[in-house]
Amino acid sequence: MATKRKSKGAYMISAVAEMYEIHPQTLRLYEREGLLRPSRSDGNTRLYTDEDLERLEFILSLARDMGVNMAGIAIVLQMRERMEEMNRQMQGFVDFVRTEMLTRMESQPPQPGLVPFRKRTVGKG
Repeated sequence: MATKRKSKGAYMISAVAEMYEIHPQTLRLYEREGLLRPSRSDGNTRLYTDEDLERLEFILSLARDMGVNMAGIAIVLQMRERMEEMNRQMQGFVDFVRTEMLTRMESQPPQPGLVPFRKRTVGKG
């Protein structure tokens, strides 16, 4: 689904409903079902951020383009969040292992018979 946003900021429910051609009650339903979590102003007005709109676009894509029902959308969103968390954890682990390996390689003297690894520079051969 093409992005319909023009700038960064927070959007009220009426503006979001108009941008995406949906009824404000649909947005309220998505919030009740836990699919969207807009922040609230001091006056308790729902405020949708750019991240909320990205999530809404994904929800609408699932519903409109793929015919996924609310329960299915909730499952897909939950799985997506879990995958993103797993990816963050995996990247953290890879960074840790890389740092640990470099630290150990730098702190150990070269082993007899092993050729030390040297980084190649571009243009030199």
